[in-house]
Amino acid sequence: MLLSDSDEVVCNLYGVLKEKNMYGKKVMGIERSTFIINEDGTIKKIFRKVKVDGHVDVVIREL
Repeated sequence: MLLSDSDEVVCNLYGVLKEKNMYGKKVMGIERSTFIINEDGTIKKIFRKVKVDGHVDVVIREL
């Protein structure tokens, strides 16, 4: 599922809004993360600071 969260409510609930350094300036940004959530809505696995390369394969192995 993809989600639009323009008011940052979900970002704050999941703790993915983080301070980052961009060109020497501190800015708030999204920490790339993946959450595997079961049918009951329980979070089964969290991947933080995700790197794109190979991540799909890692997630598929967890499913």
